[in-house]
Amino acid sequence: MGVSFQQVQKYQKGLNRIGASRLWDICKVLDVLVIYFFEGLSRGGQEDLQPALSSQAIKLAKAIDEIQNDDMNTHFLRLIRSYTKSA
Repeated sequence: MGVSFQQVQKYQKGLNRIGASRLWDICKVLDVLVIYFFEGLSRGGQEDLQPALSSQAIKLAKAIDEIQNDDMNTHFLRLIRSYTKSA
């Protein structure tokens, strides 16, 4: 990634912040989505705190969104909801 050992130590200690482009590089190296580093965090300042979506949920949503047929999208949504209600 082109980061010195000293720079990594500063990131670990919180002395330096990680910029967006550096975070993107880290995600590519680790093969994770950016959301990985924010899972479990809430949207600060809101009364009804909601957890962040998991990377798996985001992948599922993107896959369904790529389907061009609206009826098929609706079908998958109903199917997923039926599984969540039975769990």
